[in-house]
Amino acid sequence: MSTHQPPMPQAPAAAPDWQAAPGGSYPGYTSPIPVVRTHLGHALASEWTKIKSVRSTMWTLGVFVLLVVGIGLMAGALVESNSDSASLSGENPLSFGFFGLLLGSICIITLGVLTTASEYGTGMIRTTMTACPSRARVLAAKSIVFFAVAFAFTLVTSGFVAMVQASMLDGTGARTPSGEDWLKATVGISLYIALLGLLSLLIGSVIRHSAGAITIMIGVVLAPLVLALFMVSESLNKLREWLFEYSIPNQLSVFYANSLTESGPSGWDPLWIMLGVTAAVYAGAYALLQSRDV
Repeated sequence: MSTHQPPMPQAPAAAPDWQAAPGGSYPGYTSPIPVVRTHLGHALASEWTKIKSVRSTMWTLGVFVLLVVGIGLMAGALVESNSDSASLSGENPLSFGFFGLLLGSICIITLGVLTTASEYGTGMIRTTMTACPSRARVLAAKSIVFFAVAFAFTLVTSGFVAMVQASMLDGTGARTPSGEDWLKATVGISLYIALLGLLSLLIGSVIRHSAGAITIMIGVVLAPLVLALFMVSESLNKLREWLFEYSIPNQLSVFYANSLTESGPSGWDPLWIMLGVTAAVYAGAYALLQSRDV
């Protein structure tokens, strides 16, 4: 009587010619997809593609240009037709661009918020973080691209308005703007508004809600000045003066040497204040981005 023999284990089948055996190498095979180490430049290219492709960029920047140019030139024309040389004596002709830029800054704020918060609303942020797992790189790329776009548009628009206003008011008694006046009314104000937009972008990253972040930023711009106007009690004098001095509308007017108060920020102080605030909020936004899920 024969005993049952267990089946002998079979040898594993040989791997096909196009596939290496487990643990082996890939002789003669080269991937058709180039493998490169990613860097900030790739993230910048991605964010540039996003910001130039979405409709919100075209609409917000288009309305910004219309407000700054339209209101700026209208203010210059009204001043020219309704003022004499005595009333404009010593007046900076570039200062009438303030009104258009104050309203136009709302458009920059809106675009800054949408640059980050809209991705959380649509869920696109998951794709962004999958493509670029480095969250610090994503935030840096968004900040750099947005700041460059906001600064460029503000510089070109404010520069155009300043040149036209200086031409319109030439010979009306207004003083000739100095080099510092031109620098502050173009480069200085553009840096300030671009930083204000960047602050909005960071608030959008923190809040992750477009409407909420835009509401907060509009409140930051307008609420201090409105509150100060209704503080009539003498006990609130110091608080009222502080709100006037450090309100964003007053800081914008400082770039035109036309402050609402006799004290407070002067010269380039508003730019350093906004830079410090934006840097602090950037640090907070980065910390929250690292610690929270998308």
